[in-house]
Amino acid sequence: MIEIEIIADCDKDLLEQIAKKIGGSVSNNWSESILTINNENAIGNIRFIPFDWGVNLLDFDIKLHKEFIFKIQAVPEFNPLRFIYPSLGSFKHRFGIDNKESKIEQFQSLIFTNKTGGYNYIHLPKNEKVEINLIEIVRKKFLKKRTTNVSTLNEKLYEVFVDTDHDYRFVNYGTLNLKMADIITQIKNVKGKGMLRILKIEARVYEVLSLHIQQHNRLLEGIALPTSLAKDELKIIRKLGKQIVKNPAKNYTLENLSLNSGLTQAKLQDGFKFLYNRTVTEYIRHIRLETARDLLKSTDLNISQIVYSIGFSSRSYFSKIFREKYGITPNGFKKKLLTVV
Repeated sequence: MIEIEIIADCDKDLLEQIAKKIGGSVSNNWSESILTINNENAIGNIRFIPFDWGVNLLDFDIKLHKEFIFKIQAVPEFNPLRFIYPSLGSFKHRFGIDNKESKIEQFQSLIFTNKTGGYNYIHLPKNEKVEINLIEIVRKKFLKKRTTNVSTLNEKLYEVFVDTDHDYRFVNYGTLNLKMADIITQIKNVKGKGMLRILKIEARVYEVLSLHIQQHNRLLEGIALPTSLAKDELKIIRKLGKQIVKNPAKNYTLENLSLNSGLTQAKLQDGFKFLYNRTVTEYIRHIRLETARDLLKSTDLNISQIVYSIGFSSRSYFSKIFREKYGITPNGFKKKLLTVV
């Protein structure tokens, strides 16, 4: 086990310090800094993007060949509130005053900050690929943002956000959250370059941040995972949701989804409502309509071709539910696109 002490007053400096300890090189492209490593210590990369108002993103996509503990000091100049989520793999966390580590499993969230001068220990496993999304809030800067109104937060988070002198420690170990994983996947898949790319990433970072806060509220209110479903069953349902996105035209029924997944129809309904706020049928219809809208934007297919390509058999039914969802008919939407062009 190798312990690396890092004292940084910004994350860009943190990347440089990690590079000095385990190797790799830091490249910069517009607002993104990426540490790329491929040596006897690790393979993968760590990405840092600073946004306005003290919001930073750190993305770990890495496999360590050795067991590492990062010992990060909370210095007065840089002691952010951190929101962490592993979409792949796991890690362990503890404060310097604690002897026992707490394991953060895949899809489990963690919120923490330390007192000035304290140490945060992040323990990454050996030979396990991890993908970890880390959002940092530098509170003094964030509170100056005009649209920031932390008084609307629950009491515990409010106290943490306004603790700009870093007098208190705070930690919250969240429960399973699969919605975050989907948005983080979108962050990784953002295309383009320059300002447009950064703006798209920033929008999704704020979505992830809002989910962290919502989950903390739910925990305080005692709202747990559906009692009818185990964590592994929710993971199965998430896979089904992703399959429907990839192939919306397939003839899905509640019965065949139940047979293929090994889950009862009742569990499928509970799981889809929990993950997507929709019944199974509503989710399938939603994905088909979203796909149809994208096809109208990006292809020359006519309405009938699109209807059949997404699994509908009736053009009139498709037009009806498209208008209900978007407030415009498919033909009207197509004409509007041509007018804009």
